[in-house]
Amino acid sequence: MVDAEIIAVGSELLTPQRTDTNSLYLTDQLNGLGVEVRRKTIVGDDRARLTITVREALVHADIVILTGGLGPTEDDVTRDAVAAALGRQLVFRQDICDGIEERFRVRSRKMAEINRRQAFVVEGAEVLDNSAGTAPGLWIEHDSKVIILLPGPPPELKPMFETECVSRLKQRLPDVIIRSRFYRVTGMTESDLDMLIAPVYKKYDNPATTVLASAGDIQVHLRARCETVEEAERLLAEVGDPIEELLGAMLYSRNGDSHERVIGNLLHEREATVAVAESLTGGMLGQRITAISGSSDNFAGGFLVYTNALKQKLLGVDGDLIREYTVVSKEVAVAMAEGARQRTGATYAISTTGEAGPSSSSGAVVGTVFIGFAAEGHSEAQRFVMPGDRSRVRGFTTNAALDLLRRRLLGLD
Repeated sequence: MVDAEIIAVGSELLTPQRTDTNSLYLTDQLNGLGVEVRRKTIVGDDRARLTITVREALVHADIVILTGGLGPTEDDVTRDAVAAALGRQLVFRQDICDGIEERFRVRSRKMAEINRRQAFVVEGAEVLDNSAGTAPGLWIEHDSKVIILLPGPPPELKPMFETECVSRLKQRLPDVIIRSRFYRVTGMTESDLDMLIAPVYKKYDNPATTVLASAGDIQVHLRARCETVEEAERLLAEVGDPIEELLGAMLYSRNGDSHERVIGNLLHEREATVAVAESLTGGMLGQRITAISGSSDNFAGGFLVYTNALKQKLLGVDGDLIREYTVVSKEVAVAMAEGARQRTGATYAISTTGEAGPSSSSGAVVGTVFIGFAAEGHSEAQRFVMPGDRSRVRGFTTNAALDLLRRRLLGLD
């Protein structure tokens, strides 16, 4: 199997203002070619440190891709560092310099002398044409390994990789297929999920299994690497089918679709609509549902009723109900859902109320949440105690509300 490593170059990528998105794109492209990305590294504009990083990558990876650091300024150190790592010289190419100068001339600009730095290439490298910028890429073969230098701006990197690199890689790569299953699960903790499914997936190195968790939403990735599609699918079924059976109704997506997309599809199939009444979640539930294209066919509307007065005025919640049970209660959650459904004419309605913290105004323990549901002839509310700080409580609540709706649409308990 062929492995790759990606090195993103640029001190700006080590700040909170910039994110390395190139690595995500390249990983997806490489996976499609049957190449597994084993490590991603971000290195600042430090020639010595980058030289060491390249040398280390060549020990472990068959393909090393560097992004960024190919510009004309002194802090663009990628060419220099790769040349040092390989023990090669940098060679000036007049034809590249002429091409850069022509690009400036077409735009009625004079090329600055500093741009000549971009015409230096690592000795023995093939030049990769940059149709969208001035910095050429480089393809270098060294001791049966491949080192690829790509510009940092995505509008330059993507077309260069697709037009200049994919065909070259296909000529070198064995016929390896990567196939995956992408499960999404809710209603359980990451540790409980892993205890449940680990006896299945730990028997296998291929497919590889990864478990990722966020507030109320756990992802399980299975990735099989094989010589044929049939073998990959067989292995995925061998591991995935038992996992699906163990997860049961807690498994809400088998292809990576979000909760809101799954619900949107279910509502569309049933020609049904939903309304929301939100206190605790402050609009998060409605935002999730309407983030999906086409949601206008299924989303009737919503009420953001953070005060008791608005719960009574907009949803018709009885003030005596609030005084008797408090706003954080099953009774109020049901009344909110029923009010939202009646006022919008929606097929279903979901409500949220609770204490997100850090303090409690109702007397309920922080993290206490009630989610209401209303449909024709049926209303209910479920109580939860959500963990974490205010942000996590709201995130858990939004996922739990979506899951309650999904279960009722499917007729599940």
